[in-house]
Formats: sequence, structure tokens, C-alpha cells
Amino acid sequence: MSDPIADMLTRIRNAGKAKHNSVDIPGSKIKIEIAKVLKESGYVRNYKFINDGKQGTLRVYLKYTGAQKHTIINVERISKPSRRTYLNARSVKPVYSGLGIAIMSTSKGVMTDKVAREKNIGGEVLCTLW
Repeated sequence: MSDPIADMLTRIRNAGKAKHNSVDIPGSKIKIEIAKVLKESGYVRNYKFINDGKQGTLRVYLKYTGAQKHTIINVERISKPSRRTYLNARSVKPVYSGLGIAIMSTSKGVMTDKVAREKNIGGEVLCTLW
């Protein structure tokens, strides 16, 4: 697998379209941090890391609206292994007129674009979603 973050986002998007309650993803530290940001932003209900003595599994519990619509409408991978995308603090713009979020990997950890603007730090833009 050449892009594990894109695989994680695709699994979440596909499970949401299929109306699954949860989705299992091979675990890693960056994926756990992304799941943490998704939970804090209200896009997923919860997440749990299941340690199996090897790589581990990240279980993400999906969130739906009252009309059984998935809370994540669109996910777009921005920084890819073939072409990384970095922004400084002044270049970080709101996503979808402020209705969406961009998940960024910064020197202070993984955070949303809003938090990065407040802390005045830039970094690698991993993905955008709304």
C-alpha cells in the first residue's frame, strides 16, 4: 500500500455510504491522530485502537444525521506521497467557506486548519473534508 492515509479516508467514506456502524482500519500513530481530530470536529462518533500484538487495528465508529446521512459528505486527499503540499501560517484558508475542515500535520501535532490559524503555524495539508 503506497498511501495508507488515503486508504483510511476511502474506507471511512465507503463505510459511510454503505451505512455501516463502524469500520476497521490497520493502525498507525498518524491514523490515530487523524481519527482524534475527526472525533473532536464531530465527523465520527468515536474511535478505538485494538492492540493485537502486531500492527493493531483502529476501529472508527461512524456518525449519521437524523435522516441516516453520513456526516462526511466529501473527502479529498491533498498531500500525496508523490507530491507533498505544505502551507505556511498565512496561506491556510478556510475550507468550503468555513463549513469543512482541513487536517494538517504540523510541528505541534495533527490539527485542523482552524487551530493551526489560531496558533499561527503551518504544515503539511493531509486532507480536506466537509
